[in-house]
Amino acid sequence: MRIESREMTNRKSDAEEAVPVLQPDEGLRKRLETLAAHFAKKYDVQPSFFVRVPGRVNLIGEHIDYCGYAVCPMAIEQDVLVAVAVSRDNEVRLTNLESKYKDFECNFKDVSACIEGVGGGPDWYKYFLCGVKGALEVIPEEGVPSGILAAVWGNIPPNSGLSSSSALVSAAVLLTVRASQRQLSKRELADLSARAERYIGTQGGGMDQAIAFLGKAGSAMLIEFNPLRATNVTLPETAVFVIAHSQACHNKAATTDFNLRVAECRLAAQMIAKKRGKNWEHVQRLIDVQEALGITVDEMVPVVTSDLHEEPYTLIEICDGLGTTIEKLKEISRLGSFSESQPFKLKQRALHVYQEAGRVAAFRCVSEDSTLMEKEKLEQLGSLMSGSHNSLYKLYECSHHSVDALVDNAMSCGALGARLTGAGWGGCIVAITTKDKVSQFVDALREQIARDGIKDGFKLDDLVFPMGPNQGAAIYTI
Repeated sequence: MRIESREMTNRKSDAEEAVPVLQPDEGLRKRLETLAAHFAKKYDVQPSFFVRVPGRVNLIGEHIDYCGYAVCPMAIEQDVLVAVAVSRDNEVRLTNLESKYKDFECNFKDVSACIEGVGGGPDWYKYFLCGVKGALEVIPEEGVPSGILAAVWGNIPPNSGLSSSSALVSAAVLLTVRASQRQLSKRELADLSARAERYIGTQGGGMDQAIAFLGKAGSAMLIEFNPLRATNVTLPETAVFVIAHSQACHNKAATTDFNLRVAECRLAAQMIAKKRGKNWEHVQRLIDVQEALGITVDEMVPVVTSDLHEEPYTLIEICDGLGTTIEKLKEISRLGSFSESQPFKLKQRALHVYQEAGRVAAFRCVSEDSTLMEKEKLEQLGSLMSGSHNSLYKLYECSHHSVDALVDNAMSCGALGARLTGAGWGGCIVAITTKDKVSQFVDALREQIARDGIKDGFKLDDLVFPMGPNQGAAIYTI
């Protein structure tokens, strides 16, 4: 009896860990039927199944996932949909419902070459191919699909910090695994998708992919790493989060800004480790040096202040401090193509990461503190979010003047707190308000944006919208 009970528990656990296969509601069904019609017109066959992967908004915890620290995102309503069928021609064939994204096809054996193809720009199809490449690396040769037909349709604003590119990579991973008839858990798919996206050239963490697969309707999630795990975060009952677009777009794979911040954090961790008598060559993330020292994240702040100076470091100065050569440092610290003249701001980046990690922990505690009155909770959460933005602006230097202006406008329109969300250098903000004031807040912020001017390609109604936590990735049939 005991053995049977354990087996039943394991089956239940396996089912909960798998990406669900669902029937769509009426609204989603109409979108899937539209996508299926495009698919059939393009390929002259019907799709076998669909995958849906949501975008995300990060409530707090920016630029710290790749440093090993927990973050607090939620999946959003906007998503990437893909209609899929298996073909027999050993080709990956892609089409997009949006005509501005051109059709693409390549042989399975050429996927890597196409990602790295001439021009090197982050074309839309390259994100999809990253997902296919990542999936093929874990699928046994006998299980590799004989060909894939796919039609894509997304409504996540691109280059806006809401994870449109990660959703596309994750969708490609999910559909390729599904087409191979292989079963992977949500966590395995999230880890695989995070690794796969690095083929595009960015050294990101795993937040976007984790929330894409582990997101739940009605709850934000605390996402922790190594190992990947997700815990529900109960938000205050009257809290509403509003997303607003700055109308400044930035693709993190198109510049070196993002990878430079990753490198600065890694070098800061290694410099601290060396000064504190630890083996710096074994340190890759800021959490590694904290754990090596055996102190709390809050206690790391005075360590940073003591061990790192304000002025930018040169590569030569870092090598001298670590007692190594430039060649060895580039290899160990994965510095890629950064030139020897590149300055690195170490103190500022490390301070942001440790203080932001502390804000994430505080955000969760405040959200779930039953001793606090609702009003006090909301005020404290707003203060933490605004503190996060100030740090991203001053210490991490990844904001944008349009983003800063939008944060200021949100606060003047009554937000309790507001911050950049996503990688930065443009994109969206997230603001916190209350259920009884959300309509007034949205209207006021839209009016302010209209006064400041709406750029070509944007619509006012799409620039500000309230958002609640949504379901993670799913597979659909119709």
